[in-house]
Amino acid sequence: MAKVLLGFMGSGKTTIARKLDSDFVDMDALLEDRLGMSIARFFEEKGEVAFRQLEEEVLADLLKTDKVISTGGGIVISPRNRALLKQNPDNIYLKADFETLYQRISADKDNQRPLFLKNSKEGLAAIFNERQAWYQEVASKVIDVSKLSPEEIIEELT
Repeated sequence: MAKVLLGFMGSGKTTIARKLDSDFVDMDALLEDRLGMSIARFFEEKGEVAFRQLEEEVLADLLKTDKVISTGGGIVISPRNRALLKQNPDNIYLKADFETLYQRISADKDNQRPLFLKNSKEGLAAIFNERQAWYQEVASKVIDVSKLSPEEIIEELT
């Protein structure tokens, strides 16, 4: 059974996945390998529909494994992905308030996310608010990570 980490950008999915299992799967990195280009470039060239189709196929395959999976923040946009996730018994939503996430994203100069660069703070907040119910809908466990260190989050999960 896969252990799936969900949450908005900046919630710590990749950091926590790496600490849970050094052999974790970073779904965005896997998708970029398969696409042969960045997700942002694929969106520009082929569109979101084509991306979400590939994302669904990769998710379906990964859910059949026993891997720790760090998903992209937009995984819950697709109703098909949410249906797939609901069949998985171990989905962990790393939840934080928008201000905390915004500060983390702003401070992360090594990983400038396209969604962050293309949207105003208000636009990003609207995307965040839209996704909250979807994360909750598919989560089997919710951890508020706003004030927790990565080590404290791992403690909650083990």
